[in-house]
Amino acid sequence: MQKILLTCSLLTSPMCALAQTTAAPAAAPAAKPGAVKADEAQVVPSVTVAAERPTNRIDRQVYDVKSDVSSTNGTAADALNNVPSVAVDPDGTVSLRGSSNVQIMIDGKPSAMLQGENRGAALQAMPADDIESVEVINNPGAQFGNEGGSGPILNLVMRRNRKPGGFGSVNANAGTEGRYNSAVNGSYNEGLWGFQGGLNVRHDGRNSTSEVTRERLDPRTGQYVPSTQDAVSKGLNDMVGANGTVSYNMNQSDTLTGSASFMGRGNDQRSTEHYVNGATGFKPANDYVRNTARSGDAKNFGWGARYDHKGELPGETLKIDLRVSASENDSDTSYASDYATGADNFGRTDPRAFQHSDTSTRVIDFTGDYSRPLWGGTTNVGYKVARTTNNFDTLYTDIDPVTNIAIINPSRTNRFDIEETVLALYGTYQMRLSERWGLLGGVRTEHTDMDIHQVTSGIEAKNSYINFIPSMFATYKVSDDANLRFAYARRLRRPQANDLNPYVTYRDEFNVSSGNPDLKPTKTDSFEVGYETKFGGLETNLRGYYRRDTDAIVDYRYFIADNVLLTTRQNGEGSHSSGLEFTVSGKLTPTLTLNTSGNLMRSQQRSQDEAGVVTSRTANSLSGRARLNWQMTTATQVQLALQMQGKTLSGQGYRSPNNTVNMSVRHALSSQWNLVANVTDIFDRNKMETIVNSTTLRETSTRRFDGRVFYVGLSYRFGGVNSNRSEGEGGFRPRPGGPGGPGGPGPGGFGPPGA
Repeated sequence: MQKILLTCSLLTSPMCALAQTTAAPAAAPAAKPGAVKADEAQVVPSVTVAAERPTNRIDRQVYDVKSDVSSTNGTAADALNNVPSVAVDPDGTVSLRGSSNVQIMIDGKPSAMLQGENRGAALQAMPADDIESVEVINNPGAQFGNEGGSGPILNLVMRRNRKPGGFGSVNANAGTEGRYNSAVNGSYNEGLWGFQGGLNVRHDGRNSTSEVTRERLDPRTGQYVPSTQDAVSKGLNDMVGANGTVSYNMNQSDTLTGSASFMGRGNDQRSTEHYVNGATGFKPANDYVRNTARSGDAKNFGWGARYDHKGELPGETLKIDLRVSASENDSDTSYASDYATGADNFGRTDPRAFQHSDTSTRVIDFTGDYSRPLWGGTTNVGYKVARTTNNFDTLYTDIDPVTNIAIINPSRTNRFDIEETVLALYGTYQMRLSERWGLLGGVRTEHTDMDIHQVTSGIEAKNSYINFIPSMFATYKVSDDANLRFAYARRLRRPQANDLNPYVTYRDEFNVSSGNPDLKPTKTDSFEVGYETKFGGLETNLRGYYRRDTDAIVDYRYFIADNVLLTTRQNGEGSHSSGLEFTVSGKLTPTLTLNTSGNLMRSQQRSQDEAGVVTSRTANSLSGRARLNWQMTTATQVQLALQMQGKTLSGQGYRSPNNTVNMSVRHALSSQWNLVANVTDIFDRNKMETIVNSTTLRETSTRRFDGRVFYVGLSYRFGGVNSNRSEGEGGFRPRPGGPGGPGGPGPGGFGPPGA
């Protein structure tokens, strides 16, 4: 998605001229031949006034994360964890305002590496230092597609340096238990050409332990049968990434840009699991240990081409963008079980098995956006042609204990393919109704074709439908220091490939999972009202929201055999959530900066349990973050951060609250050299606990990670780049500017198209 500095000196539309009545910077100088266009994504003139960069836009909040002390050795998951109301679990699961239905984009476009089960690992492999800012779009407008889900969007805006000359940075970091990472980034811009690229390596991961206690109602005896599962999992993986961008300014009006990226990572893991299962009416008790060894690798790559044209009319632009990305994952898993008592489902006491899995995702995204002034406002129209292909191929073999011959297990061997094609058109119109009111409205039309191939079972299915998706945003300028914002958006969440695949995936002898081909899309209506103002040196934002899901897709668990629990998906009876979210940031003293945010939420879900009974569950939770940044000396900066995640509903159960404390220190050795040290989860309290209490199942599952990880490293910047990054800025500080500036009700508050 193109990112435009919403500063009137950089825009020439008539609407922007109106905004100058409240904030009128000096006009930008005329472009020189061969210079990069002023309206291009993240292009800034050689002299940049930081206060002109808006805190919020009419349809999103923008947070700088590059100034976080730990950005030189952290990951994208760490950067997202610094954004208000965003939580990233150690396994990479992302949630926003308690909902895990979050679409993650890169520069406004979907990417194969951030879809499905691949997303968590990709976020933990991507360096935080590559990210310029994070845009939180809680109510995505008509310019955004629905192929990633009906929920909010987190857009990772990647770094771009367009300053003339050559610049670069190098960092190297070492962590506990053999962890390390290193990266080099550079750019060179001269005349008509611009080059930018980077290379990074990482050896990292999280070891974990887990405990599961379960009680299952045995219908034959009417008694609850207990079982337990304890596991230890270890494995640090190697990751490598590279990216490059080349831009060519054909003339003052036309620019061509090409980009390519690659990310590879290992998939090595060793685990030991101890199972103790009580006897049921037909099955005796057993006690066994299973050892698992997993190996393999994942590759993510992509390329893109873009054409930007600046028209003759003020503010007239045309952008055509092609993105192709792919993710390929393969893994080999060996299982070996040793029974102290009892036997497996085939009567064996020392069974062995082998599983090979290949999964791939390919995304082709072709978009066009045209913007021009019209009737005193600005209109944007655009199209999107997107095709997503998912392939799953699993081969499971049992090893004969006598002959060591591998025998295919047909019940656990499966191939499943799905193709989704989306054709979309959208239009938006933005205008100032008065000196105080600004308005942005839009509608999107999407036509979806879906082809499902259950190759193993020989089942073919098709689906095709059209959706109309409206959105509306408004701002009201209360005063020079205060704004009111209003938002409404309708979204559609289509089931993902894993949600639809009916094949039963084996996890262990007592836990399996499958998709549901009968799932219907989830329709979401979201409403929001926000008030932002200043109190002294503090910027404050208060937002109230309400979200209603129809046919919400939720987890559904039931027993398919004695002690064998199936986790699948179903359309719930409906759900809704509401809450108040706040952020406060600014300087408490000349050397102490506070960034804090909180989310007080009430959520309710209605679902059907395994007995056919419709139940309603409600959860009240408080989540928040507090970050203190102390400029100890002119050379030393210290950050202390507390993160708290409240109770959240999850299918038939709920997730318990969780909290962590992190600390980072940066010391400037010189104008170019920096020493950085940070420790995550100081008190080693990071855990994921899920509790289920239904008619036939009572379960508590707790997973703990070796969250306390220490890193120390050096960073070096060359080519004239100032190494002192925004002194006093916290990791989730909104971009400065204030509600009365260009981010207010004028056109500066509107976001760019992102079909």
